[in-house]
Amino acid sequence: MPVLEATELYRFFHTGDDEVVALRGVGITLDAGEFVALRGPSGSGKSTLLACLAGIDEPDGGSVSVFGERMTRRTEPERARLRARHFGMLMQSGNLFEHLTVQANIRLQMQISGRDRPDKVDGLLGSLGIESLAGELPNHLSGGEAARASLAVVLGPRPAILLCDEPTAEVDAATEQRVVDRFIEVCRGGTAVLVVTHSSALATRADRIIDIRDGRIVDG
Repeated sequence: MPVLEATELYRFFHTGDDEVVALRGVGITLDAGEFVALRGPSGSGKSTLLACLAGIDEPDGGSVSVFGERMTRRTEPERARLRARHFGMLMQSGNLFEHLTVQANIRLQMQISGRDRPDKVDGLLGSLGIESLAGELPNHLSGGEAARASLAVVLGPRPAILLCDEPTAEVDAATEQRVVDRFIEVCRGGTAVLVVTHSSALATRADRIIDIRDGRIVDG
């Protein structure tokens, strides 16, 4: 059984009299330990798809299941419970609380998920090369440092499913390789990773590449 399965997802947005179809019958599965890259041009539906998969947004049609349990058409508290239990979400921004240090951000996410592991924080930061930043506030970090700190936050609770939106957009090539190495490492531990990316270097190291255009999955 896939850890995450979406079937025939549709999502519509309305601006005045205009209707935008963001997703057009998208289906996707993700298996435990799989590293998948999701590619597509701006406006193709990538971020909308991630939001629907995590239950942050509700599709207008179709369904999403997590470990066989339906995510769609449930109340927001029920979807939030499933997210906290199974997901790590790394967005393009807003992953860190500005008034908390990097270490405190990690601990908070662990506590929210019910998997507080304070003894693992130093090792997690070290694996991303930012152990010296544990006591820093987010506004003292460079773009690349903030990207790695955000990844540490979502990896802290060891989620079963990790969804990432352009996680290496603001890092140099060496840092990108370190981040990708970390994705591969957590996949070996059983985490399923789906990454929205424009990076060829990242995509070529994924187990599978999915292309989306105009709200549809493109074959080949």
